[in-house]
Amino acid sequence: MTGGIGAGKTVVTERLRARGVEVIDADQVARDVTAPGTPAYQALRDAFGDAILTETGEIDRPFLAEVVFHDAWALRRLNRITHGPIGEEIARWLAASDAPVRVVALPLYRPEHRETFGFSEVWAVQVPDDLAVQRLINGRGYREEEARARLAAQVTNDEREAMVDRVLWNTGTLDELYRALDELVVVSGIAGG
Repeated sequence: MTGGIGAGKTVVTERLRARGVEVIDADQVARDVTAPGTPAYQALRDAFGDAILTETGEIDRPFLAEVVFHDAWALRRLNRITHGPIGEEIARWLAASDAPVRVVALPLYRPEHRETFGFSEVWAVQVPDDLAVQRLINGRGYREEEARARLAAQVTNDEREAMVDRVLWNTGTLDELYRALDELVVVSGIAGG
């Protein structure tokens, strides 16, 4: 499961969890592998300095995001530090799970992930950019320029759609999204998961 910021991946994965589907969220894995005491935590401190830490010594994710989403070099550096440990943890989870259906919520999906993780299908939750911006402003308190910078740092909807098997457009109500997801679950053969 992939999708851009503000598309509704979390809502979709929560619905799948409620249906009994096992889900691992790459964003949560990123938090776990950069927790104090981990190698990635120390590498981030070494790369970006203690300015990226909260008063309690954890990574200040909003501050670090503000830094990297306005600096392509810093974003590449962040990705080099975190993507390896995140991928290793996802692979470990997939290998340990014997569930018939497992979903990896992977915002930064790339085509090589299909083979790396053995994905049988890749789905995307999509929204038009203007709707994503409105959701980020209204739901997360982003400034418009910050929301647009986050979107600009990601692949476009068209690029994402070309990489996936199925697209779930999230442009209506929550009930409409749930109905569309439930239909997609049936069509894909994972009904009753």
